[in-house]
Amino acid sequence: MDNLNNLIEGFGHILTPMNLLFAFIGVTVGTAVGVLPGIGPAMTVALLLPITYGLEPTQALIMFAGIFYGGMYGGSTTSILLNTPGESASVVTALEGNKMAKAGRAAQALATAAIGSFVAGTIGTALLVLVMPQVVAFAINLGSPELFAILMVAFVGASAVLGSSRVRGFASLLVGLTIGVVGIDFVTGQQRLTFGIPQLADGIDIIIVAVGIFAVGEALWVAAHLRRKAGTVIPVGRPWMGRDDWRRSWKPWLRGTAFGFPFGAIPAGGAEVPTFLSYLTERRFSKHRDEFGKGAIEGVAGPEAANNASAAGTLVPLLALGIPTNATAAIMLSALMGWGFEPGPFLIEKQPILVWTLVASLFVGNTMLLLLNLPLAPAWAKLLQIPRPYLYAGILFFATMGAYAVNAQPFDLFLLLALGLLGFAMRRFGLPILPLIIGVILGPLAEKHGRRALQLSGGDISGLIGGPVAWACYGIIVVVILWPLIARLVHALRGGPQRSDGPGPDGSGPDRANQEVSA
Repeated sequence: MDNLNNLIEGFGHILTPMNLLFAFIGVTVGTAVGVLPGIGPAMTVALLLPITYGLEPTQALIMFAGIFYGGMYGGSTTSILLNTPGESASVVTALEGNKMAKAGRAAQALATAAIGSFVAGTIGTALLVLVMPQVVAFAINLGSPELFAILMVAFVGASAVLGSSRVRGFASLLVGLTIGVVGIDFVTGQQRLTFGIPQLADGIDIIIVAVGIFAVGEALWVAAHLRRKAGTVIPVGRPWMGRDDWRRSWKPWLRGTAFGFPFGAIPAGGAEVPTFLSYLTERRFSKHRDEFGKGAIEGVAGPEAANNASAAGTLVPLLALGIPTNATAAIMLSALMGWGFEPGPFLIEKQPILVWTLVASLFVGNTMLLLLNLPLAPAWAKLLQIPRPYLYAGILFFATMGAYAVNAQPFDLFLLLALGLLGFAMRRFGLPILPLIIGVILGPLAEKHGRRALQLSGGDISGLIGGPVAWACYGIIVVVILWPLIARLVHALRGGPQRSDGPGPDGSGPDRANQEVSA
């Protein structure tokens, strides 16, 4: 009952003209960047992060949440119309959605994607209201050993799951942890990795890291591939679904929601895995299996619902534990830290208005997105006609201005360029971006809890073990690390062919489709 009262209070704050305006700006911008391939919500939030420090934190978070949800919506538009996913989570939507478009059913594909996203986002947000306080109540009782173990799960999970190989994932995490320790040691006061440069004594600001890796890195990557051209825009028509389309879509919407929310709530779960699982499930249970591969509406409805339900699920660990499970959540976490808030289980107690207004804004934003996407889908498709040189020149301009505005130091521009080159190199060699961002943000936090636990135990390594939660976390880590070996042993015992989890000769691998287009 307290949750419902808090939510009602949150609606009282969101239903004001200014907050509604920021929600509308967020969903509009988010949908637009979701439509444009390569410019995801993470890059957009990173670009807007410097200019939001002049806003009220609640208004800025409302806008960021709108961008997050809008990016999930918009990514399906190009998947369906142009077979070009705007987001990595929209890859599965392209399998059946583009076939429907080529068969003259683009309107129905866009409609089931938009309505399914609305249904899944609404149900996912309702589950967020029910689950989040319980997670917070559990997390408050955790000590430094348990929190350190949970952060280790986030590190190992993000590194092992993302990317075409575990080596690439852990390499990305190592780079992020290295960037995170630059500055002054908070215990001894000694400088680490500053190379005698005074500007590095306070560490590297997360805003500069995010803008450099996402925006500059992506712009350099696109500049190296300017010969790629956008496809021809397919006429959309009026988004409308017939009675048979409704009958075939409502069950996939619900099943997709059931897949998406849990995966969004676990570290490194993401939206890619549940969208694939949803597609395989619909293909298995559909009464129209012969249509799969030719344009089955179930293959659009289920994955799009899973996509948006996972977006709601990512806010559970973000708000309750201070752990981001995707790149956009990581940037939102850095915004909270920049405003002076301490992410974690005490955030909902110390800043209840901020948290519950954000949750209420998700319901409002979902409704806005539905009303915006159904009639304006043809307009979003026209954004693809913007020449890429002009588009990314503008992105570089705003990235430079945003990075300089953080500390007003020219040195930050050199850092921005260096991080942009790093982001380009990571894309070139297939290193996932999310482990790096998680390492930068959570690395200092893990160091703090780890050193605190060792101090309490007098330096004994047993101080990191803690209680049952820590044991369970370390057990999960062991299973994740040894899983390829376990899988090979199972295959050997069954006498089946062994499957490699690494990349193929062409650099691709079983998880290649899960790599983030723009982090």
